[in-house]
Amino acid sequence: MPMQKNFDVIVLGVGSMGSSTCYHLAAQGVKVLGLEQFDIPHELGSHGGQSRLIRKAYFEHPDYVPLLERAYLNWRKIEQISGVSIYTKTGLLYFGKTDQQLIKGVKESAEKYSIEVNTLTDAVVKKDYPQFNIPDDYEKLLEPDAGFVCPEKAILAYTRQAIQLGAVIKTKEKIVHWERYNDGITVTTNTGNYSAQKLIITAGPWAGKLIPALAKNLKVTRQALAWVKPQNWEDFELGKFPCWTIADNNHPGIFYGFPILPIENYGGPIGLKIAHHYPGSETDPDTISRVPTAADESNLIYALNKFIPEGYERTLVIKTCMYTNTPDENFILDFVPGYDGDVIAATGFSGHGFKFASAVGEIMCDLAIKGSTNLPIEFLKATRFQ
Repeated sequence: MPMQKNFDVIVLGVGSMGSSTCYHLAAQGVKVLGLEQFDIPHELGSHGGQSRLIRKAYFEHPDYVPLLERAYLNWRKIEQISGVSIYTKTGLLYFGKTDQQLIKGVKESAEKYSIEVNTLTDAVVKKDYPQFNIPDDYEKLLEPDAGFVCPEKAILAYTRQAIQLGAVIKTKEKIVHWERYNDGITVTTNTGNYSAQKLIITAGPWAGKLIPALAKNLKVTRQALAWVKPQNWEDFELGKFPCWTIADNNHPGIFYGFPILPIENYGGPIGLKIAHHYPGSETDPDTISRVPTAADESNLIYALNKFIPEGYERTLVIKTCMYTNTPDENFILDFVPGYDGDVIAATGFSGHGFKFASAVGEIMCDLAIKGSTNLPIEFLKATRFQ
């Protein structure tokens, strides 16, 4: 059969946001082409690594909470449709001093949107979470309905459903060039040419290279995350150990981690996962060094040794990924200026975007089909940087 070349919408990047976007478009009967330069999924961008936190008491900004409500709903929907388990409820601990943004922001969002967040006494923490050693002057909060989502499983579920609904998904096609003509968009890859009425760019760390109009407000940074062997494996397994976040006064950002996940349900890597949510060194996605360094490791092990005394015996795996940061660390979900609504971008997720992927796909679909969305994204417009 001759290869289809003309589509209603082309999506550049079939990762976190792109796979969800392709699914939502295909579910509306749109002729959609998804183009991915690597495999689906892959570990070369921002979505690798087995698990991502999901939480509603959003310390970054309370305006995200309505989008999180939609994301939770959409995750349940794709689980039901696909039969794939994506969300796991573990509860999420927040530790930090009262003046830390982590604590202030969680309380603000919880109060504004009536989200259950419980204050824990030192005695309760010692009894229920003996793995931790938290200073007495830190606040200790628990969000019971928080947990994690599995990025690779989610991307595969969305991609499979999109294909079954008629989407064309092509891998190992790198974008060479795209431009807008009077009658639509043309995209040139290393293997072909395609056309569409609308273009949606969900290219993760490569977005700045594909959207010159937004590039100056997108900074890509190199991030490290590790899986370690704790001193007593059983104490840190799923069901005995929750997800957690800690704001440490001696380091900017927050440290966070997950329980050890059983490989029969979650795959690898094996071990207790820890990461540091703070922009790393600036990099280029095409030339990033993926070789772990001693500094990568020592930064993460510092937090384990300080706050989880039996959490570290030796390092099992260290991986790198990338953040795409905006100046205010909030996303960009908007039409790209200068293209009369024909080009749309979802970018700048600044290390906290994956949990929203199920809602972002719906938003991109709305903007492409209807030119607007009922979901509250005014605070995420690209024009805020002008």
